[in-house]
Amino acid sequence: MAFSLFESKDKIINALSKTRQDLGSNLVSLFQANPPVDESLWQDIEDLLVSADVGIETSGKLILEIKKSVQKHGISSSNELLEQLKFELLNLLKANPENTGNKDYNSTPFVIMVVGVNGVGKTTSVAKLAAYYQGIGKSVLLGAGDTFRAAAIDQLKIWGEKLGVDVVAHQQGSDPGAVAFDAYNAAIARQVDILIYDTAGRLHNKTELMEELSKVNRVFKRISPNASHQTLLVIDATTGQNGIEQAKNFKSSAEINAIFLAKLDSSAKGGVTVAISDQLGIPVRFVGTGESVNDLSIFDPEHFVNGLFTET
Repeated sequence: MAFSLFESKDKIINALSKTRQDLGSNLVSLFQANPPVDESLWQDIEDLLVSADVGIETSGKLILEIKKSVQKHGISSSNELLEQLKFELLNLLKANPENTGNKDYNSTPFVIMVVGVNGVGKTTSVAKLAAYYQGIGKSVLLGAGDTFRAAAIDQLKIWGEKLGVDVVAHQQGSDPGAVAFDAYNAAIARQVDILIYDTAGRLHNKTELMEELSKVNRVFKRISPNASHQTLLVIDATTGQNGIEQAKNFKSSAEINAIFLAKLDSSAKGGVTVAISDQLGIPVRFVGTGESVNDLSIFDPEHFVNGLFTET
């Protein structure tokens, strides 16, 4: 079945239900009370933003921009203030256009190296990506680069069988670089559109493990100078601001250029999406919206902001 952008929009709105309850609904209630535009109001807005894990730094930036607009345009009504807040949220989310190498996948195979710390749902996210690309008519091959855990290799093979996607795998304990080499060459030989390469979950503060990612990336680049074309960091939305720290460390080691925000539906901390865009300069590309393999959405800033304040 072809992937539906309309369905994607609805899924984002549904996935934001917990964040909307804690942030969007409370902001709407705050403005509906028609409070005076004073320091008390700014503090209330900031408290709500921080509670949804937008973060102190990013929340402060949003408040500053809204204050500027209030002074410049003489905004005084609650409705205008709320619309200005939505506008500033959208501006932050749009500040970092997609940096995936190219949306048209001109390089074949288009290589996506998926990275993340332990427990973020990385392998399941790989399966969701495979299902998505199949849904838009792309052929897919999976590389089982998590050779640290035999269970991870088996899990990816099970997903491959369910999706009808081949998996290139070695034995547990094998060199991940060798898996990358074989997977890339297999993708070329089979003329596959998309190669999704799974990696072992690792602690973001372990230098030797982060260096392993750099080595795998160098294997890809030896075969094709532009690969991997997308290094996709999976962040668990329920971790909130901790995800920012993870991303900072991965970015310094693995040339992260896109984010997969997993488990958005399980979190009231969806505001971290805004902080990621503001503080890291890395675009959120995909959003996990549920437990099913089809519960993935292309991130759209307008859908996200609307979803913070609008029920389906």
